Amino acid sequence: MNLIILFENDFIDDTHQHVLFCGRRKEHIISVFKAEIGKSLKVGLLNGSTGTGIIEKIGSSEIEMSVTLTESPPPPLPIKLIMALPRPKSLKKAIEAASSLGIKEIYLIESRRVENSFWSSPVISKESLDEHLILGLEQARDTIMPSISIKRRFKPFIEDEVSSIIKGTQAFVAHPYNTQPCPFALNTPLTIAIGPEGGFIPYEIELFKKYGFRPISLGTRILRVENAIPFLVGRIF
Repeated sequence: MNLIILFENDFIDDTHQHVLFCGRRKEHIISVFKAEIGKSLKVGLLNGSTGTGIIEKIGSSEIEMSVTLTESPPPPLPIKLIMALPRPKSLKKAIEAASSLGIKEIYLIESRRVENSFWSSPVISKESLDEHLILGLEQARDTIMPSISIKRRFKPFIEDEVSSIIKGTQAFVAHPYNTQPCPFALNTPLTIAIGPEGGFIPYEIELFKKYGFRPISLGTRILRVENAIPFLVGRIF
C-alpha cells in the first residue's frame, strides 16, 4: 500500500481536513508503516486529489488523521482493455495489474474457451472487483477508479459495441498462434483484447479482424493473462 485511499464517509468534518477509519487500512498502517502520532503518510481521496495525512490519534479500533489534498493523481494510460474472463485467481491479479498501470476502461467478455463456472464466481461481484481495483490504485498511488463492464454475449458485443469502443484508437488482439509480432512503443491511444488460456478460437479472431482489430503475437511463450497485461503495455505503448 503506497497510498491510503480515503472515502467520502471517512471525513468527520465539513472542511475535509480530518478523517477517521478502521479495518484493513488501519491494520496496514500499524503493522507495515509502524504508526505513531505525528507520522506523515501519502493519502488520496477516491476519484479525487492526493496529498498528505498526519496521524493525530491511534485508538484500539481506529485511526484519526488530518489530511491535506492538493496534488493531482497520475495521468491515466490511454489504453482500453478487453479481456476474456479468466479463472478467478487470475482475474484478481489481472484487475490489480490493469488498475495499477493506469488503465481506466476494462471489459470482461465471453469466449468459447471461458468456462461457464467462472461466471458464477463471487470474484466478479461488484464488491470484489472494486476491492481489487482499489488494491491496484493503492500500489500506483492513483485515486481514479477504473470502470469494468461485463459482457456475457461475445458476438453482440463485437458487432454492436466494439466499433464505438475502439474509435480513435489502434486496436489489437493478442493471439498466441499469430505470426505477426507485437509492435513496439507506439505511444498512441490503444485498445487491446486478450483471450483466455489457449487464446480466442479462430471464429472469434476473424470477428475481431472484421471489426478493426489486428492480431499480434507475444512470442512463443504462452502467458497467463495477469502476465500478458503488463508485458503488452510495456512493449506496445
